[in-house]
Amino acid sequence: MPIGDVLNTGLEGFNRASQGIERASAEINRATVQNQSDQEQSQQRQLQAASANEATTAPVSQPAKIDESLVNLKVEEFNAKANTQTIRTADEALGTLIDIRV
Repeated sequence: MPIGDVLNTGLEGFNRASQGIERASAEINRATVQNQSDQEQSQQRQLQAASANEATTAPVSQPAKIDESLVNLKVEEFNAKANTQTIRTADEALGTLIDIRV
């Protein structure tokens, strides 16, 4: 396999990993903001209920999928590291070939 193909494959893989990292980070951010908003709304309802002396229960909301996004973030980190090593190895091989031919 030509060295250029290995470099291109490593770069494509690294770019995909970078996009995955951005996507997972955005999902974590979105879930965190949503969770904070839900907590603020719940606190507001509790304050209103306390002032009106009536008991209300907070509505059940879907838990944020932060755990899944964190796993995806870690997977993409490993992908980026693996592709970085591929690029580094191809660069070293290319450097060795150039040194030999000169």
